Formats: sequence, structure tokens, C-alpha cells
Amino acid sequence: MFAQPRRVLTADDYARAESFMPYRTAPLVLHAADAPTWLANGKLWYRRRTAQGTEYVIVDPARAVAEPAFNQAQVAAALTTVTGKQFDAGHLPSGELSSDAGRISFAVDAERFECGTLEARCAQTPPPDPTQAISPDKRRAAFIRDHNLWVRYLSTGREEQLTQDGAPDFGYATDNSGWKHSDRAIVSWSPDSTRIATYQQDQRGVGEMYLVKTQPGRPTLDAWKYALPGDEIVPKIERVIIDVDARRIVRLHMPPEERRSAHCYDLDCGPNGSLTDVQWSEDGLRLAFVSVSRDHRRAQLRVADAATGAVQDILDERQATFYESATAWAQKAVNWRYLWATQEVIWFSQRDDWGHLYLYDANTHTLERRITGGRWNVVDLLRVDEKHRQLYLVGVGRERGRDPYFAHLYRVRLDGRHLELLTPENADHDVSLSPSGDYFVDSYSTPGTPPVTVLRKRDGKLIRALERADISRLVKLGWQPPIPITVKARDGVTDLYGLLFRPTHFDESTRYPVVNRIYPGPQIGSVGRRTFAASRDDAQSIAELGFVVVTLDGMGTSLRSKTFQDVSYGRLDDNTLPDQIAGMRELAQRYPWIDLTRAGICGHSGGGYAAAAAMLRYPDFFRAGVSESGNHDQRGYEGDWGEQYAGLLTRNANGTSSYDGEDNASVAKNLKGHLLLMHGTGDDNVPLNLTLLLVDALIRANKDFDLLLLPNQPHMYGGEAELYATRRRWDYLVRHLLDAEPPAGYELHRPVEY
Repeated sequence: MFAQPRRVLTADDYARAESFMPYRTAPLVLHAADAPTWLANGKLWYRRRTAQGTEYVIVDPARAVAEPAFNQAQVAAALTTVTGKQFDAGHLPSGELSSDAGRISFAVDAERFECGTLEARCAQTPPPDPTQAISPDKRRAAFIRDHNLWVRYLSTGREEQLTQDGAPDFGYATDNSGWKHSDRAIVSWSPDSTRIATYQQDQRGVGEMYLVKTQPGRPTLDAWKYALPGDEIVPKIERVIIDVDARRIVRLHMPPEERRSAHCYDLDCGPNGSLTDVQWSEDGLRLAFVSVSRDHRRAQLRVADAATGAVQDILDERQATFYESATAWAQKAVNWRYLWATQEVIWFSQRDDWGHLYLYDANTHTLERRITGGRWNVVDLLRVDEKHRQLYLVGVGRERGRDPYFAHLYRVRLDGRHLELLTPENADHDVSLSPSGDYFVDSYSTPGTPPVTVLRKRDGKLIRALERADISRLVKLGWQPPIPITVKARDGVTDLYGLLFRPTHFDESTRYPVVNRIYPGPQIGSVGRRTFAASRDDAQSIAELGFVVVTLDGMGTSLRSKTFQDVSYGRLDDNTLPDQIAGMRELAQRYPWIDLTRAGICGHSGGGYAAAAAMLRYPDFFRAGVSESGNHDQRGYEGDWGEQYAGLLTRNANGTSSYDGEDNASVAKNLKGHLLLMHGTGDDNVPLNLTLLLVDALIRANKDFDLLLLPNQPHMYGGEAELYATRRRWDYLVRHLLDAEPPAGYELHRPVEY
């Protein structure tokens, strides 16, 4: 008997799949407000794509008027003259308006040009320096040189050295711990621009991580400080306050703290390199900040005297697992405030299993009252109106009968009374408050409905609609929204939420292999925000090749209860996989067109760890997997992340550790299906070493697998390598789940303008 020839997918099949990639679908969405930004004068501007090109719009809330931000034809002509490149009114480069809307800056071929919005004259200007932090009065900029902190006077260029004792691995304001090693200065200027809060970071004796850069001739070696779980010596910071005019350094009277660097929570992810988890008093004489223990179980709110360095402890929060004041949903959020005028503190806690706000008396350190409560979470404290004793906050999960991940804006009094829903639509809301707090812009959407952007008063009353996105071109392509799904978790009780993608040529009589696109958290989940997206990565593209694709937020991820998130604490190898399997089985019972005998999985980073774990820990369920840049062994990944979500690494007398058995290499012998491992050799976040350890274990177990290394690529692949990796991912799933052959040598091409 002769074997049946395998079906061969054509280049047209892949081209159809590629047409649903983000760089193809995003241009098809018209009249969506792109990145609404408030100006210092209280006005709002944004970009919108139209059939004629991109338009810049400025909004005056007081007059409820939206109009062109400037004469685009005149600016295009001026920009054409100064650059020698042809631009027209609808096809300007992506630009940024100045704070007074009097100028707009563009990047053209790595050069920066600034044009007046009234006189329409353009000139080349130096690009902004991302390594410096500009003072509130715009007079000075702080920057690092030779491990010390300096300031530059922006009007004259004069420079002054503020610190003298910075040294290698013991520098000031450095941003180079763990996977972060940039040259920007991490500081917080006082409101009056006279003082700087920062730190001196001690990395002396901290272990190093290495990367080899591929190039002709001899490769080069990159080494930097990168602490691992269980290391005796980890980066520490000594907090300081600098009187800029006097060039006087005040060290805070407290022991050095372990540096928290893993994913920007709590320390230094603000704009222009600003410290986020500090708060100055208006007079610049006192500084409130939060200290977090190495295991993240303890957070202390403290206040320092800027003149003497004396430190007073105000609050002490302790958790059995880990304290996390902001999730990846809003990782720049600071969900506490020190109210200097009344000596009160608004504090975030999950002490009753849900994330809520509490009001404390800062003088007596006692709880005054609870501000919010219930089976929902505060995720972002946007504004405190001290005059009216009101808070504006973003919450998830409060509105019954809605997707619990939908975000809404609320207003509540400091006494906890009169909680008001300000964004009533049953959708996920992106909200930005005006500097005065009198207005806010609200863009709301769902995964299946395009965004509507409106302008509202502070009480939620509608002023006017601004934009309603037009997806008619997208629909003409054949686009269809993902299907919201709800399934039961591993316990058979807890509801889980996700999205399901089907091919646009879906045939209910056909049985489709299923691909699980996974990210296990714990800081986020697989689905991400529930806002509209023309494409959610390549989920629809994979479906278009003949698959059903599932994304599901399993137990162990954020934005539900603390108990829900803590499911994977100390057992990161759980990877939400029992929930993924339970959910896929339920879906297969519900939809007979899902073929569980051809189940696959793919993911990147933590998703890469999970995808490989799925193939090795559940080899009889998953038939094929693509694992990209996975942190396959937490013992070799950035220490602060593992110690937050898995606890401190402890060692036993026999040499074993508390992290043993969570690594994928330890179960390499279980592989039965087809596994493709990918990794960028220039990955400074998740070291290539972790994938190579798994490769070594698979070889020793005599297992067949596939490996793709992307030379010099960082953690998130870019350029041609990203497109090549995408195509190889598709090829692998087609071969081993669809039992077909992909078209030979198909090339994905991203439009130049995207």
C-alpha cells in the first residue's frame, strides 16, 4: 500500500495568513484616535488615520471643539524643503506636538526636525537625549558620566558634577541591574527643581552574565551584572537626596536595600528615567518612598527628611506570598499617595484577597477607614483631588455580568462613600485625565468592537464624541472578531476567560487542530487587555492556515483574586497548564470541530517556558510545540523575578534547592511530540544559556527536536529575524499538526512605512 501524499499549502495560503498580521491589518482601521495626549494648556491632541492619510487633531474641551492641529499642507511643504524628501499633507512622518502646540517634531532617517505649527518653518534639531532627566522647570538635565551624576544647564550647556565618589559597579542613578543596562539616569526631581532623589547602586561582587556577539572575524563578549536567585550578593541601592545648587549629598539613614529590577514594578519605569515609587512634598523638604524586601513579602512606606536624611517608618505591609502594588496591566502605576496637607496616606493592599485602597493617619500610623472594597480590583489610582476629597481610579471586575477584565473609571470619596462609575459602556476603557482633572478622554472597545473615543467631564458626563473607528476595510478583507470564551478551571468551579480564533473560511463539518498561544504570568496572562485589536499578534494568521487558536488566562495570573494569582507561587512549572488543558477539553466537548488529537502550543519568554513544559509534562496531550526565548530554568534567570513569584531559593544540606524540579531540562526525557526551540543569541533578558541547558538535556535523553538560533537578536526579535521566526513557527505547526507541507521559502514582508 502506498502512503497518501501530504497536502501542500501554497504561497497564496501563506499570503492570506500574512494579510492578517498586524502590519497588514492596522492600516485598514480608520478614524481611531491614536495616542491622545494632553497639553500643558489643557488641550488635547491625537492622530487619526483617514482614507486620505494621517490627520492631526487638537481638541479644546472648554469649547467642545475639535479641529485640525495645524496646516498639514504647509508643514509638509516646509519639511520637504528642509529634508529634500517628498511629503504631502496626508503623509507626514509620525510627529509629536510640543507642550504648547506651537511646534511639532518629526524623525526622518534617524534625524530630527522641528517645525512651527503657525509659521510652518522647519529646521533640523538635535534628537532628545534619552539618558538625561529634565527638571520640572526645564532649566537643567541630570545625566550620568563616569559613574557620577551631573547636571547640564539647558540654556547654556554648562555642566556641573554633583557626586564625586561614583565608581565602577558603585555608580549613581544607574539603570544597569539584571536585564536592564541602559545609560539613562534614574532620578526624581523635587517639584521646585532644587533637589534630586536617587541612589548609589552597589553591584560590587555581583555575578555576571555573558553574551557573544556574532561578527566577521573574532566575536565580541558582552558582560554585565546579573544576579540569580539564591545569590549571596545581589545589587543594592543606597538612597540619597542631592541638593543641586549646594552640590550636597544627603544619605538617608537606613541600610542599603536590595534592588528590584525584574519588570519595572515599584522602582524605575517612569518617563524620562524617573523613579516611580517615590513622592516629594510640594516644598521639596520631604520624600515618601516604599522599601520592598528581597522576597517581596514586605513593603514599608517611609518618609525622609531631605535636609538631614532622617527616615521615619509610616506603614508596614506583609503578605504570605508577595506584595505587588501594580500589575503589568499598568506597571507604571503607583497605587499609593502621601497627602502632605492632611498627613494621611492612601495605601493599596490585597489583604482581603482583592486589591483595594485604604486610608491611614500618617502621624499615628493607624487605619482610618477602608476606601474601596468588594470582589474586584483597583488597578490604577489615577488622581487624588485633595480639595474635594475624591479619588479617580481604574478598576476591573466590579460590574457584574461583564468580562471581569474590562477596565472602568470610577470616582469615590476618601471616606469610601459614593463610588461612581464614570465609564458606563460594557467595554474595556482606556482613560486619560486632563492635567487639571476637569476632563478625561475615554476610548472604549472590546476584542470584537472597534474603539469609540469620547470627551467627558470629570463627573463622566459626555461632552462630545471625538472618533468612532471605521473597520469596513478590515471587514472587506474577511476579518472576523475572535470569539470570547468562558470555561472552567482545573477545579471545575472557577471561571476562566479567553478568546478563540477560527479561520475566515471556517467549515463546521471540518475538524481543526487546535493551537494554544500561552503566556503563564504570573504578572499578566495570555490574552492581555480586552481592547480592540485588528490583529492580536499572529493568532488569526495561524488560524487562517487551518487551525483553531485559543488564548486563555489560567489560574496563576493577575487581575483576579490574590488566591487566584497565588496558585503558581513557588511552583512556576505549573505554567497554568492544568487550566489550559481543562479549558481545551471543555471547548472540544462544546465544539465538535476541535480535534484534540492534534493539539499544539506556542509561546514566547514565559510562554516559551510554558510551551516547552507542556510538551515535556503533558506529552500525551500536546503533539507539537514552538518554544521561543523561554526561561526554562528559574535558577538561571533574573533573580528578582523568580524570588518575587517563586519565593527565595533555599538550599538543603544535600545540595538540592527549592527550585529544583521546576526546570524543563529535568523532564526532557518525557518528550514524545515535535518541539521547536528558538532563541536570540543576543538576549540580555532571558539568557541563551537556559535554552542550551534544555538542548543538552534533550541530547542526553536521545530525543529528536528542532533548534533555531537567531544571531545577535535580543529578547524580542526584530526586523527580518522576527519575520523569519514567524514563518518558521507557521511551518512547524503546519507540518506537525496540519500534516501538510508549507510552501517552500515563503517570505514575509513588512511594509516600509509600518
